[in-house]
Amino acid sequence: MTTQLPAGPDTVFAAFADAAARHAQKPFLRVLPETARAYGIAAGDLGYGQADQAITRLREAYGRAGYGHGHRLGILLENRPAFFLHWFALNGLGVSLVPINPDMRAAELEYLIGHSGIVAALAIASRHGDIAAAAQAIGRAIQVFGPDDAPAPISAPAPKAGPPDRDSECALLYTSGTTGRPKGCVLPNEYFLYAGHWYAGISGLIAMAQGAERMLTPLPVFHMNAMAYSAMAMVTTGGCLIALDRFHPRSWWDSVRESGATIVHYLGVMPPMLMSATESPQDTAHSVRFGFGAGVDQALHEPFEQRFGFPLIEAWAMTETGAGAVIVASQEPRHIGERCFGRPGSEVEACVVTETGAEAGIDQPGELLVRHAGPEPRYGFFREYLKDPEATAQAWAGGWFHTGDVVRRGADGSLHFIDRKKNVIRRSGENISAVEVESVLMQHPAVRQVAVAATPDPVRGDEVFACIVLEPGQVLEHDQVLGPDQAADAALAADIVSWCLSRLAYYKAPGYVAFVPAVPLTSTQKIQRGGLKELVEASLGTPSCIDTRALKKRVAA
Repeated sequence: MTTQLPAGPDTVFAAFADAAARHAQKPFLRVLPETARAYGIAAGDLGYGQADQAITRLREAYGRAGYGHGHRLGILLENRPAFFLHWFALNGLGVSLVPINPDMRAAELEYLIGHSGIVAALAIASRHGDIAAAAQAIGRAIQVFGPDDAPAPISAPAPKAGPPDRDSECALLYTSGTTGRPKGCVLPNEYFLYAGHWYAGISGLIAMAQGAERMLTPLPVFHMNAMAYSAMAMVTTGGCLIALDRFHPRSWWDSVRESGATIVHYLGVMPPMLMSATESPQDTAHSVRFGFGAGVDQALHEPFEQRFGFPLIEAWAMTETGAGAVIVASQEPRHIGERCFGRPGSEVEACVVTETGAEAGIDQPGELLVRHAGPEPRYGFFREYLKDPEATAQAWAGGWFHTGDVVRRGADGSLHFIDRKKNVIRRSGENISAVEVESVLMQHPAVRQVAVAATPDPVRGDEVFACIVLEPGQVLEHDQVLGPDQAADAALAADIVSWCLSRLAYYKAPGYVAFVPAVPLTSTQKIQRGGLKELVEASLGTPSCIDTRALKKRVAA
């Protein structure tokens, strides 16, 4: 495939308008009854022509309210179809979208609002108060309105001169920071347009047909996968996008069959749940040609494909790379069961290096470095980390993007995932910064020191494990590991976790707490991550380890 976009639309809005002109009578979005009930909206299809008319009306309304090129708007609509209509309408004016994870709580909202500089927020009614309170807490007053309301008028700097183009900011997506707060990835229109172009044009096992595909995704639309790959691939090919409110294991295959899906997107946590169900003659009664995702359990990969009758195509990418350096196992051999995510295509350059900076040998572990092939190594990537030029430069040190993922290269050039070099915990598809969780836990009055790490979870991939040193007045007896009253220890752990849940998204809170006399530190008093991993392994399953997973429940929006 070509390594860059051909001539054509310069914005996401223009790309959709072009698709609507060609596929006016075809369905763009499908809302299944289960999702409709969850959101209290109508089920059924929304055609390209209908959506185009709605987008035009919204664009005009936003324009009258003062929104324009260079402004940012926060958006919290979960997986409702309105997300896409408002996104495209705002994009037509040059307004950048700042998606808000609905699981965010006070501390996270305060940071996002302050760091991004959003001029207003579009959200479901149940979160208006939370967003307004978070803005007030940092000394800002922003208008919050709903998807069916007239856009709130804004008082903000005048829009930039000129219409938006491929280099204009389209969205600002936040990723888990490994050394501090989440980083804001500035993503231009080119990022999204190229993602759709790449996915629509890739060959092999994931080839797409024009005007014929129906893509089902349970992934959140506030992440890059659903925004860049799913939505833009359907816009590029004139296909239909079916976004579920979330993954429902018991009704998944009913949704697959009812939607007529030809493509499904998955997370690694999904196959184990689906394989645990009783086998049925209906397991292959569907129209799915392939699944696209990452992180499938090695032992379940082949059995899943044999049972359900379609390949799970493993891929690798990051919010920062977009499709500029996506790698996918779309060609045989796929090395099923070996955590293989394919061989770099002609549009990608990849290098595996050891800790000394030397190129790793065959099957030797090393960090994956990537860049786009050709004269523009950053083509298709994020533009920068907002307000953090130092982090941007560090990520691109030496002209390569440093992924922080440890991989090995096979003799045939295939890349196999080994581990994350970065201090990130991946739970049910969500990247969690250990540093962010530590910083919040440190604010609890009983906590003197804390270190957070991942521990394996059979369903969610990773779970959050917190090793906590208590303040002197809270010191536990029995070598400071287990107090004489285990119920009191459990109550204190529950109090700390509950407090954390009020400040962070539920999935970031510790699923396990161990009260320890000390955490391993380096000579410069930083957490020694290798020693921490050993401490976690030694604590898990012992009386000193308190299981708090039952407290981690998604709060209804």
